[in-house]
Amino acid sequence: MVNTTRQAPTRAVAAGRAAVALAALSGVAWSATRTNSVGMTMVTVPAGEFRMGSEAGDWDERPVHVVRITRPFEIAATEVTNAQYERFDPAHRKLRGKLGFSKADEEAVVFVSWHEAAAFCAWLAKKEGKPYRLPTEAEWEYACRAGTTTPYHTGTSLPKACLKNAKVCWFPGRYVTDGDVVGLHVGRTPPNAWGLRDMHGNVEEWCGDWYGPYTTGDPDRPIGMMTTDGKCVPMDNTWEDPVGYADGDFKVTRGGSHSTITAYLRSANRAGTLPADKSWIVGFRVVCAPMPKTTPMRVGPPPLCRRDVKQAVPADLAQGPDPAKPYFAGPRTYVKIRAGSEGPLFSRHNHCPALVNCPNGDLLAIWYTCRTEPGRELDIAASRLPYGAEQWQPASWFWGAPDRNDHASALWADEKGVLFHFNGLSAQATWGSLATVLRTSSDSGRTWSKARLIFPEHGLHHMPIETVFRLADGTVLLPCDAVPGGAGGSAVLLSTDDGRTWTDPAKGKPIPSFKKGSTGHTIAGIHAGVVQLADGRLMAFGRGNNIDGHMPMSLSADGGRTWTYHASSWDGLGGGQRLVVLRLRDPRAKPPALGPILFCSFAKLMTLKDAAGTPRDISGLFAALSYDEGKTWPVRKLISDFGPPRRMDGGGNTRTFTMSERTGEPRGYLSICQTPDGLVHLISSKLHYTFNRKWVETPMPPLRHQK
Repeated sequence: MVNTTRQAPTRAVAAGRAAVALAALSGVAWSATRTNSVGMTMVTVPAGEFRMGSEAGDWDERPVHVVRITRPFEIAATEVTNAQYERFDPAHRKLRGKLGFSKADEEAVVFVSWHEAAAFCAWLAKKEGKPYRLPTEAEWEYACRAGTTTPYHTGTSLPKACLKNAKVCWFPGRYVTDGDVVGLHVGRTPPNAWGLRDMHGNVEEWCGDWYGPYTTGDPDRPIGMMTTDGKCVPMDNTWEDPVGYADGDFKVTRGGSHSTITAYLRSANRAGTLPADKSWIVGFRVVCAPMPKTTPMRVGPPPLCRRDVKQAVPADLAQGPDPAKPYFAGPRTYVKIRAGSEGPLFSRHNHCPALVNCPNGDLLAIWYTCRTEPGRELDIAASRLPYGAEQWQPASWFWGAPDRNDHASALWADEKGVLFHFNGLSAQATWGSLATVLRTSSDSGRTWSKARLIFPEHGLHHMPIETVFRLADGTVLLPCDAVPGGAGGSAVLLSTDDGRTWTDPAKGKPIPSFKKGSTGHTIAGIHAGVVQLADGRLMAFGRGNNIDGHMPMSLSADGGRTWTYHASSWDGLGGGQRLVVLRLRDPRAKPPALGPILFCSFAKLMTLKDAAGTPRDISGLFAALSYDEGKTWPVRKLISDFGPPRRMDGGGNTRTFTMSERTGEPRGYLSICQTPDGLVHLISSKLHYTFNRKWVETPMPPLRHQK
């Protein structure tokens, strides 16, 4: 991207301004058009300047900056239709009507990836001998505005014709009822001043650019990413023909679509997704003009969680507190976001964590950050606890497609030290329409591979859950919620080749009844915690689908392909609660031997005996150990520092609670790992607890503060 100081406009720009002014004075649309070989009306857009972005919009639309388009270009008056696209790819016809959308010749083509849209442009360019391509993001916004500075080219609101099912939608008709199917016919909305239609709504449109923050041109001064005082770096120069970044994870989409709220249809709104992604939301329109020769921007510095990551493995990594003595530390806060932050980190709601111990000894935690859980703004944040450090680093952005609900995350480290990051990728808002992506890191999270779609179809079974692990036969097991609601089960996704390919054994199978003793293809309860037993069977616990008033327990003897359902001895879980279960290892054994099973969850009321043998009623977060493969749980302990009663901030859905000798966190989404020194690290929605097996096995101290 090239920036220039303010100077006299070129002749092309001056002529463009004159044409725009003439059209505005006459009250008629710009009319320099032609019809191409596939029936597209191509409109000539004059060169000119405009103010790109919106100070009143989302964080990534700021700051507003002047962009100069130095040459006229042609852009299609409408989006590419099914009939036009299928002259290039006749096989696409089988996708017409998928999920009910885009059946007719003159409806916008959907279920096309960025790569396919670019290939169509290359085909059309070869066919006509003209430079067809996707628009740059700046060209798109310039053409959409057509000289306007208001949120929409129609002013501060949109006419009814642009509003197609304009609300938060979950999924079109498959398992919820608000995903209304609408027609996607092109050319039925009022044109802007240059004769372009469907610029607000209908379908999102692929652009050529890799997505990234607006910038001053200095990659060490990204703007849009807030400074520590919450302000943006100003842009006081003019940008000529910007073309975006040299690389990235996401390709820009513009214009908004059907089935989303109106704010995402604004001229300045920026969205995007993986270039391989396909959905009923995204189509495209073409430009005919040589590609600007502007140099793309280089990618700026990494976020804090990826900076200064040491690669050496500490010599004392397996040396920790004496395992024969109880050890407890915390709770420490790991979610640290500036109050009032409104993107890309949000101080309002941070929830649903994942945790992994890195090969270099660091702990890495990720979670989603948002205003509201169904919101399109939801992205993934991260924090790192460097090896030997006492405090977590401030939170930083980790990953997330712009204006896509990235619900939710899981982390895993394999035996070779490779980190795996699994995440959901929504088609739009909510976690009701997720695909599943995978990234890997071989350097303790300093760099990551590009996100790869391992389950590209948006829909069920695609929201990852902690905890990922490898089975005794080498299979990698990734739990995922099977439904978008509070009950209905969890699926397991399986890979027998170290994550290269995956299968879903429950795909296409009906949701079970989850009756005691019955069998089905999914785990009873959502947000399942899974562990492998010594005999090779899998044991899982979940939230919802309670059996006999208790949390359900599911058992599988075939590697997660089928499950039988039983009642556990635990209280059922409710909103804002997620359990964890983990096989402990004995760090003193060489190689480390299998230990008991650790279970952490939330009790409504549980009576335990303290070190003096005195019964005590406790509630909230607790730990339990089983030495007989889950048949009994003789060791149970409140997770608390057993200090005087005091108010704590649990973040997420927990908010403030009282920690004491009788009460722990009342709710939270848990994630857990065990480090080579034998310590267990447990995080909730905001807090981090560290303890060893001996601490869990040591009875609670007698009451000192609440007699």
